[in-house]
Formats: sequence, structure tokens, C-alpha cells
Amino acid sequence: MSTQTPKQTDESSETDAETEVPSKGDERRDEKRRRAAEERARRQAEEAEKAAADEETVELKVFRYDPEIEGKQEPRFDTFHVPFTKGMTVLDALMYSRDTYDSSLTFRHSCRQAVCGSDAMFVNGGQKLACKTQISELEEPIRVEPLPHADVEKDLVVDLEHFYDQMEAVEPYFQTNEYPDGELEEQRQTRENREKIKMSTRCIWCSACMSSCNIAAGDNEYLGPAAINKAYRFAMDDREGEEIKQKRLEIIEQEHGVWRCQTQFSCTEVCPKDIPLTEHIQELKREAVKNNLKFW
Repeated sequence: MSTQTPKQTDESSETDAETEVPSKGDERRDEKRRRAAEERARRQAEEAEKAAADEETVELKVFRYDPEIEGKQEPRFDTFHVPFTKGMTVLDALMYSRDTYDSSLTFRHSCRQAVCGSDAMFVNGGQKLACKTQISELEEPIRVEPLPHADVEKDLVVDLEHFYDQMEAVEPYFQTNEYPDGELEEQRQTRENREKIKMSTRCIWCSACMSSCNIAAGDNEYLGPAAINKAYRFAMDDREGEEIKQKRLEIIEQEHGVWRCQTQFSCTEVCPKDIPLTEHIQELKREAVKNNLKFW
């Protein structure tokens, strides 16, 4: 006679059902799903590896120098590999290098619209605005250096104090002692006169022209193309009057003024705003000659 109660029999049956061995068909289906998942993972890994290999990069060789850090006082070049994107500029590449590889990389920049003039550099052997220069137009490796003929403070930053002193020497601001008769009448400028000085007003004080000038490199007192262009902008403005124009001509016709220019056109070639600097200097030479002619 069995001693197992009916309740015990039911519980035993439920346990047997729970521990039922999977069928051969279930095992085959599970194995198929596992292999499919492994294959998907393998393909994804291969695609990711291929995408990384196909990623286009540009090679930057950047001038480095830090007089305050031992071990970095000797000038050198560091190499950075930057992922290329359409429309990338030299400034974009430098910012990526700084933010990704070396936060100590130092350079000036501000507006990123070729207006502030703060990011003028020596790129592949020429003075350029980093924010305006397209990576796609340069040959690799792209060599980025500070502006020549200026003291380097750190990495790509140069001392521009002398450049600003030369700009201030020509009194770069509007002056006049001739006012309209009416108290509320405007100082009018003709369309022709505005057109004449229009290009000279585009100077952004970037110092690219000064850096390219061989005369400025050898003569520290030479006013330089940017300062002379600024003098042109006001000397040729009819609203200032003849007396002020005479004063400006006296400034620019000094020994280290317009007569030191040797008409090499290097300043005109590198100007990021396409100002005809050499032409302006030559016109001021003609004005200086006429100013000194005496007919008696």
C-alpha cells in the first residue's frame, strides 16, 4: 500500500514539469540565435574598424616654445593628427589639437570671422589668418609657426607691442579743424572720396603685412605698411582739411616713413583683406613730392 498522500503526488508532478529537459528542436533554435548574435557583433566590429581606418586626417606640425617651463624652453615642433571635416580651417584644427591632445597649446583667436585679426600666423611659409585659411587648400604636413620678425612669447603668440606703437605713431584717428557753417550740419564726404579710401579702411591690425616686410625686419624704426596705410586712410579723407593733411604728410615722409619702402609687394600679397598696401604707399610718396615742390 502506498503511503504517499494525494497532495504529495501533485507536488511531485509539478516539480517534474519544471525540470523538464529542453527538446532537441529547442536546442537547435537557441544555438541558431546565439550564432546569429555573434555574427551581428562580428560585422559591427568590422564596420567600426573599417570606419576608423577610412577616417581622413590631416597632419599638423605646430611650433612649440614656453620660456617659463623647464624642458620646453628649446623651440620644437609637435605633430598632431586631426580628423578632417569639410570646411575645416587651420584655427579649427588648432583648437581640436588643443582640446583633444594638449591643453597647453597656446595661440590667439577671437571672432573666427576674419575681423579681429588676432589669429595671424605663419602657415606653410606664408602669413595667413588661421580662421580664414582652409585646410583643404594646403599641402601636408601643415606647418604652423608664429609670425616672423616678432618676439615669441609662447607657442604661436608673439609680442605685438612694437607693431601697435608704430600704428599709434601716425595718429590713427579722425581729426579736423574745418567744420560746416551750420551748427547741426554734417561733415559730408563725397561718394568719390569715400570710394578712394574705402579699401584702406578695411585694415584689421593683424600685423601680417608688417611680418612679411623685409624692410621692417631690418629697420626697427620703419613705420611699416599697416601704419602707412592707416595714415593714407586719413590723409586722403577730404573732411580733415589741408592743414591736418599737411601734418600727416610730415609724419609719413620722415626718414623711416614711406621712402624706406622698396616696392616689393610682399605686404599686398599677404594682406587678408586684399588692401592694395603698396599702391597706397606709392601714392603717399607722390603726395609727399608734390607737397615739397616750390614754384618760384
